[in-house]
Amino acid sequence: MLNWFDALFLGGLQGLTELFPISSLGHSVLLPSLLGLSVDQHDESFIILLVATHLATAIVLVGFFWKEYWSMFLGFIRSVKMRRIPEGDRYAKIAWLLIVATVPAGFLGLLFQHDLKEFFASPVAVALFLFGNGILLYGAELLRKRHTDKAEYGDADQEIARLSFLKALGIGFMQALALFPGFSRTGASLAGGLLSGLTHSAATRFAFFLATPIIFAAAALKLPQLITEDGYPVEEILAASVISGFTAYIAVKFLTKYFKTNTLIPFSIYCIFAGLLSFIVLSL
Repeated sequence: MLNWFDALFLGGLQGLTELFPISSLGHSVLLPSLLGLSVDQHDESFIILLVATHLATAIVLVGFFWKEYWSMFLGFIRSVKMRRIPEGDRYAKIAWLLIVATVPAGFLGLLFQHDLKEFFASPVAVALFLFGNGILLYGAELLRKRHTDKAEYGDADQEIARLSFLKALGIGFMQALALFPGFSRTGASLAGGLLSGLTHSAATRFAFFLATPIIFAAAALKLPQLITEDGYPVEEILAASVISGFTAYIAVKFLTKYFKTNTLIPFSIYCIFAGLLSFIVLSL
C-alpha cells in the first residue's frame, strides 16, 4: 500500500518526467528500486496512481493549449460539415493529423500494453529501454540535420499543418514505443517529428497535442476502478495528482520555451548514462 511520502514523490516525479523526453514510467519504476522506496510496481494502487497523475498532466496540457484545442475542435466540425478539410484551415488539418497519429498507439496499446508492461516492467529491463530512449533521441538529432536545417518555416502550428498524413502516422508509430517502459512518449513523438522534417518547436507542440488523447483514453479505461472499488488510498492519490499537475505545468512552460532554441542532446546524454548506471547498479 502506498504511503504519503511515496505518493507525493511519485506525483511530482510523474508530472515532470511525463513531459520531459526521459520516460515517466521508466523513472517511476527505476527510482523506487534505486532509492529503496516501499513501492510495488505490480500493486493495483501504484497503477491507479500513475493513471490519475497522467490524467492530471493531460488536464494541464488542455489548459495550457486550450485556444489551440478549441480551434482544432471547430476546425474538425467545419471539415465534417464540408466533408473535406478546407484549404488553408490549418487547425482542421491538425485535428485530422492527430486522429491519424493517435491510431497506432491507441490500437497497439489496447492489444499489448498489459502484456508488454508485465513482461518488461522489471527495473533491469527498464534501465535498458531508458538507454535505448537516449540512443533514439541522439539518432533523431543526427538524422534530422540532413533535411531540416535549411528549410523555410512559418509559425509552429502552420508548420505542423504541412505534415502529410503518412508522416503523422509514422509519428504515431514512434509514439507507440512508449509501450515499452523506459521509452518516453514525448521523446518518441519528438524524434518522429524531427525525422518528419519539423523543427524542435513544432515537434514539441505536436508531441504535446498528441499526448493528450492517449492519456485521456488510458484514464477513461482505468479510473472507474478508483471510483467504484474500495481499498485504494484515495486521499494520497488525489494529493499526488495535484502535485503532478503543478510539476507538469512547470515542465510544459519550460519545454515550450526551451525547444525554441535548444535540442534533444542533453536529454539523450542523460538517458544513456542514467540507463547504463541503473543497469549496472541493479544488476549487482
